[in-house]
Amino acid sequence: MGNIRIVGIIGSGIMGSGLAEVAARAEFEVVVRSRTQAGADAVLHGIDAGLTKQVARERLTEADKAGILGRITVTDDLHQLHDCDLVIESVVEDMEVKRDLFEKLDRIVKPEAIIATNTSTLAVVELAMVTERPDRVCGIHFFNPAPMMKLVEVIRPLTASDETIDAAVEFATTCGKDAVQVQDRAGFIVNALLFPYLNNAIRMWEQGTASMDDIDTAMMGGCNFPMGPFALLDLVGLDTSLAILDALYDEFRDPNYAAAPVLRRMVAAGQLGRKAKQGFRAY
Repeated sequence: MGNIRIVGIIGSGIMGSGLAEVAARAEFEVVVRSRTQAGADAVLHGIDAGLTKQVARERLTEADKAGILGRITVTDDLHQLHDCDLVIESVVEDMEVKRDLFEKLDRIVKPEAIIATNTSTLAVVELAMVTERPDRVCGIHFFNPAPMMKLVEVIRPLTASDETIDAAVEFATTCGKDAVQVQDRAGFIVNALLFPYLNNAIRMWEQGTASMDDIDTAMMGGCNFPMGPFALLDLVGLDTSLAILDALYDEFRDPNYAAAPVLRRMVAAGQLGRKAKQGFRAY
């Protein structure tokens, strides 16, 4: 584990909860911060419920469950992250929100700590440069759901030291993940390759080439993908998908990254996918 013993997680959504569980399973002490105490308590309750199911399926023992939960502390106070060796934020994909958070964290977290972002596409260097420790800022991008997905992208901004990247890779490996290193560019590896495919699937459907169901079936049967593009878009969230495409297009101006118009209209209508019970399909 190197010098990382205490890990702070900021965000109480699905990703924040997943990150907390992953780190606690790896025997790190974990502090989860949410904007409200109710949100923080909900994280612990959700992890407890998930672990209880695993005990019932005999994938965990009661002692394992108690150990994991015992390593997680929840709070609504950002200052409770002061003693963390690594802090990973998983808040909304909005650069201004993240910049403001990094400025605050830089003043609160001890100087030797690493501050990381779980962003899926935003420029990490922009976050590094609002701190007084740009050499100790990097990206640590887990995939959703974090307890199940094996991959972690470790993103190196121009400002990051080798020691920071090595520590991030070691953390991910200790969590049982496969860590890949990537330079700081929009979309990193996975999303830069994935989202043109998803975007072109929407265009193909818009043009009447094939139905949604047939496109999904074709990609599962023809490419051995676990789900088709429309099922994946609804799972990821159409708002998240649009934000990723917009960030890719802003950086590269590649037409493949220009979001299909129907995607933007669906987001405006609140049809965000599974989390809204309505996306390309109803849930």
